[in-house]
Amino acid sequence: MSIKDELQQVEEDLARLKAENKDIREQVRNMGATDQVEISALIALADEQGELIADLERRRDGLRARLERESSPQT
Repeated sequence: MSIKDELQQVEEDLARLKAENKDIREQVRNMGATDQVEISALIALADEQGELIADLERRRDGLRARLERESSPQT
């Protein structure tokens, strides 16, 4: 897999995870004072996804830097 392909895959994964994370957090806000165990589980899931998103963003930044280095003319 080329760096460009890997970068595209990371970007797609990030977009999907961010949308899912937003949906989960909206779900928690809309639940009100219902099942606290379920709310806690959803918050924990959203937090875990937040960590995964941060990891993928770091990976994306690294891939972008590699791609830039490889496309820059060598001196």
